Amino acid sequence: MARHYSIYDVFTDRKLAGNPLAVIYDGEDLTEAAMQAIAAEMNFSETVFVQKASNAAHSARIRIFTPVRELPFAGHPTVGTAVALAERAYGTDSGGLDLVSVLEENVGPVRCAVSLRDGEASFAEFDLPNSSARYELAADRQGIADALSLKVTDIGFENHVPSVWSAGVPFMMVPVHNLRTIEALDFDPQLWERIAPLCEGSLTSAYVYCRGGVHHAAKFHARMFSTDMGIVEDPATGSAVAALSGAIHHFDGLPDGHHPLMVEQGVEMGRPSYIHLHIDTKDGAISRARIGGQAVRIATGVLEL
Repeated sequence: MARHYSIYDVFTDRKLAGNPLAVIYDGEDLTEAAMQAIAAEMNFSETVFVQKASNAAHSARIRIFTPVRELPFAGHPTVGTAVALAERAYGTDSGGLDLVSVLEENVGPVRCAVSLRDGEASFAEFDLPNSSARYELAADRQGIADALSLKVTDIGFENHVPSVWSAGVPFMMVPVHNLRTIEALDFDPQLWERIAPLCEGSLTSAYVYCRGGVHHAAKFHARMFSTDMGIVEDPATGSAVAALSGAIHHFDGLPDGHHPLMVEQGVEMGRPSYIHLHIDTKDGAISRARIGGQAVRIATGVLEL
């Protein structure tokens, strides 16, 4: 059977940057084992399989797979798939459209807003399906430092300390001093597996961040490593930024109001990615958070399966 697909670079407005994503449009009758095998064959950090939505008012049901397992939710697949489905339906020369769609993910329905603009990379943003929550799990600073080939004194800045947060996928948030520190780290997957806590049935991934960035508008700079997802390093991780929203609110004590933040990632990989995070706070809590970014198609094709 011929199954059509597209490849998008996500969280970027230029090709061969950002985080690549494969979107398989004809995923209706594929078994879970087949989807996992195709994702391993694609070998991107995530591959999406588009299926018919259970609710006729929704755009699609999507399944998200890394090379080794399925995820309940992920950011760059949500942004990339929302853009891919909109461009497939309306084309890239539509004259400019603003659309709202709902994607059914394992975490639940995810509401997306998509902007199609002639001559520009399309943009999509989505409301976080779950608020970021902290898990009170022990963080072995020396073990973390060893796994990142850093000194213990490199870990933490201001009142930010290592902690585990999840908005659907758990991450060990590891704050480090500055850009030089994060650029110099060397991740050791075997050492990480020894010290990373289990959370929500999986090993927590390492999300290392600091303030500032290479891009003048970046508020935070990050790198992500995941042995559990089969990802050596990820150019952009929306689910980690979703989790980071809770850490930012907690450690920075955000006042009530609207807080637009840009997080850059993938710079060290030569694939710079720019993730837009918006946090709304009220009465000392996060009332709403959303993540957005651009996506650009770089390939289309057919799977002969």
